Amino acid sequence: MSVTVQTRRESYNGIIPKRMIRKEYIREVLAANSDGMTAEEITTELHKNGVISRLDFNYSRPRLTEMRSAGEVRVIGKRESSLTGKNTAVWQLVK
Repeated sequence: MSVTVQTRRESYNGIIPKRMIRKEYIREVLAANSDGMTAEEITTELHKNGVISRLDFNYSRPRLTEMRSAGEVRVIGKRESSLTGKNTAVWQLVK
């Protein structure tokens, strides 16, 4: 097994126990912002609230993908990122 496959697997196995709590934090932020938010906005809000110690956008992006597959969130549009200037998906809880 290659080193990259090993490190990817190690990272994934390390996040498994934390996935549910991270999804709950994301649900709470999205519930308070019914107009929807980007992954960057969600992560920034979690950082601002002290939930996460640094702006790591991989905190929310993979969880949003999982939540979309489970039918918990949906993409409702796109908005320009204040960081990159590129369009990015706007997420909203499915009611």
